[in-house]
Amino acid sequence: MHIMDSDTYEKDLQLLVRDKYAGDAGKVTKEDTERLAAGEPLAYIIGWIPFLTLHIDLSSRSLIPRPETEWWTEQLIIRLREKFKNDSFAFLDLCAGSGAIGLSILKEFPNAHVSFGELIPEHGDQIRKNIALNNLDASRADIRESYLFESFRNDIHQEMRFNVIATNPPYVPEERELETSVIHFEPKEALFSGSDGLDLIREIAVRVDDYLYPKGEVWLEADISNIDAAANLLMNGGAVKTTILTDPYDRQRVVVSYYP
Repeated sequence: MHIMDSDTYEKDLQLLVRDKYAGDAGKVTKEDTERLAAGEPLAYIIGWIPFLTLHIDLSSRSLIPRPETEWWTEQLIIRLREKFKNDSFAFLDLCAGSGAIGLSILKEFPNAHVSFGELIPEHGDQIRKNIALNNLDASRADIRESYLFESFRNDIHQEMRFNVIATNPPYVPEERELETSVIHFEPKEALFSGSDGLDLIREIAVRVDDYLYPKGEVWLEADISNIDAAANLLMNGGAVKTTILTDPYDRQRVVVSYYP
């Protein structure tokens, strides 16, 4: 098991005291210090993480939202304000995990209807908890637990439609070596997707057009090693144009695809 270095431990301990114990170091439990020393991600020990203006609960131990995902969600919000202004629209957060992306849309757009698609039922419950924690409008949220789009088809196999679909699916190649704190503690099913990291993206690319209204958009996070291939898959699946966005760390991070 990875043991973190002393400087990192002290820094994270200060954050733990601040964010979990309201600044009272005397309340920190031995269990929490042992978890921290063992390299468990700080966000799991605290139990939540900030994401834009939201407080994202991680009690079901879904994948911890990353700064780069926070960055492109902010870019997405800017785009949606330009496109829809005050109009209503339908949005899907696919492979939702903690729901951070969709919850941000739910908060920022009072006329948006936001759906969440998530494989793990416990994460669906976590999204419901996050809606309540952030005082969001649950009447505009639709949370469904299933594999990819399966729960967004009705009994006669008609697909629900969305104006925008955003997804941060598993995209890491299986042979990739990741930080020990990630490998030991975060859910592997939210990280890895076949030998090239594209197994799930292939399925999404083939099927996503069936779930979009005309002039729909897809925002998809991918790995720098496979993002060009992901863009090609989306084009082959029906997109008429794709744009790759580069994140603040100068890494190509998101494919935005546009549909007829």
